[in-house]
Amino acid sequence: MGPMNDSSDLSSEMEVDAFRRLFPLRFHERHLLESIRPDGRPLGRARDTTLAFGAVASADGSALAKIGCTTMLAAIKMEVMTPTVESPNEGCIAVEFHMPPICSPTVRPGRPAEVAPVVSKQLSDTILRQVVMTFSGMIDLKDLSLVNGKAAWMAYLDIYCLDADGALFDTALLSAVAAFCHLKFPMVSLNDDGRVVVVSGESKGGKSGKEAVNKEQRKLNLISIPFSLTCTLHNNYILADPTAEEESIMETLVTVVLDSSLQLVSFYKPGGPVLAFTSAVMVSSDLQKAII
Repeated sequence: MGPMNDSSDLSSEMEVDAFRRLFPLRFHERHLLESIRPDGRPLGRARDTTLAFGAVASADGSALAKIGCTTMLAAIKMEVMTPTVESPNEGCIAVEFHMPPICSPTVRPGRPAEVAPVVSKQLSDTILRQVVMTFSGMIDLKDLSLVNGKAAWMAYLDIYCLDADGALFDTALLSAVAAFCHLKFPMVSLNDDGRVVVVSGESKGGKSGKEAVNKEQRKLNLISIPFSLTCTLHNNYILADPTAEEESIMETLVTVVLDSSLQLVSFYKPGGPVLAFTSAVMVSSDLQKAII
């Protein structure tokens, strides 16, 4: 009886897998009727989240973030720049989002992923919008100033997607915030021309005649921290933190960004049917607050 039961179980699993591949929407809708998802989560539950600080030793700030299987590596490199005439006492932040072919079978070598510039734009809008908003800015660009009108910090934030299994923006934003939390400003000194330069590793060890101006590597002060939650909407169902499979077959995708005081920062909805804006924001925000 044992071998027959094993064969029957295998045949049943193959039938379920075939049905899932041929009719993915019907497969998920059967689970929705039971208010459960194929991975066993209730509709409003996010996947497990992990963070690791200092993932890149050569970076000034870095972090590895995982939401479920989705994995992002964020690294920040600081360089000294000449501030603009319009903002002589402010630094700058540049954000780049990368999706190498190893992150998903849908990303082809030599061809940039279609979603990469979309996520990159979302990240830039969120981080820079937080910067310029007066009521709850994430980063005060004046904290990046070194010498008024002469020198300031340029922060290059690069985020690499190592595994793309849904909620890319949520994981990317989490890794970016964690990298800024881990960031320590490099030590700087004045060169022979009177310009501010970053002190190299050898100079720190005392092999150079130039002494660092800032004796301690201070950390960046984050005024307000943004968090995001992506949900898929299908008929009357709302699924928090969708997987890549759920995102690909559900009708509508919405992303809500709140700050640390639970104030709405942004609401993003790419395409899909027309929805009641207020109700979509309220439901998604309530889910996010419950998860936080």
